[in-house]
Amino acid sequence: MARGVRKSSLEKLQKELAEVQESILQNKNSMAELIQKEKEIKEKISLEQFKEVSSILDQQNMSIADLKEFLISRAK
Repeated sequence: MARGVRKSSLEKLQKELAEVQESILQNKNSMAELIQKEKEIKEKISLEQFKEVSSILDQQNMSIADLKEFLISRAK
């Protein structure tokens, strides 16, 4: 039973190229999403670290200015 006209080498290569280009596009989109998610997670980590420091400052009845002075004096 005949299956239709046989594809030429050029047609096969063009189809393969289109598939590879589609895969590249999908990977680029996925990469962009992952980079955005990484950025958001880093921002959340920063915020959580600041919250921890802020909590410690509150417990010690210190302000940011007090902490700054303390760190400067320790560095000398």
